[in-house]
Amino acid sequence: MGEVLGIWISTETGGDNQPLETVLAVAGEGLVGDRYRRSGKPDQEITLIESEQLDWFQQEHGMSFPPAQTRRNILTRDIRLNELVGRRILIGGAVIEGMRLCEPCKTLQERTGLPVLPAMINRGGLNCRIIQGGEIRIGDAIDQIRENAKD
Repeated sequence: MGEVLGIWISTETGGDNQPLETVLAVAGEGLVGDRYRRSGKPDQEITLIESEQLDWFQQEHGMSFPPAQTRRNILTRDIRLNELVGRRILIGGAVIEGMRLCEPCKTLQERTGLPVLPAMINRGGLNCRIIQGGEIRIGDAIDQIRENAKD
C-alpha cells in the first residue's frame, strides 16, 4: 500500500505548480483548480509520480528533481506506478484508473534544465482518469483495487 506525499495543481499551462494539502477529484473532469480539468483528455485528469524515482534521479545524476517541477499532481511513496496501467486505484476518497505511463518530454527538460531525457523514461509517472470523485489529502493511502479476492 502506498501513500500520498504531496499534491500540486497548476491553474494554467506552463504556470507554476501550487502545493495543496487536499484536492477534490471530479469523475470525468479532473482536479478542481487544475489546468487539465475539463480538457477533454481523460488520461490527464490526474497524474502521479513516485518519490523513489526522484530519489533515484538525484543519486544517479547528483541533481535534485523537485516534485513540483515534475508537472505531476500527486507524489507517491511505496507503490509501483508502472504496474498500474489498466488497473483501478483507490487514492484517498477517489477511484482512478491508470491509463498510460507519463513520459518526460523535451518541454519538461527545457523548463527544468535537468537531463530528464532519457533518464526518466519509464520513470516519469502515471497518467490516470478519475472513475469516482472524492477528496485526496496528503497522507492518504493508495492501493490497487483487486478485481476479485483471488488477486
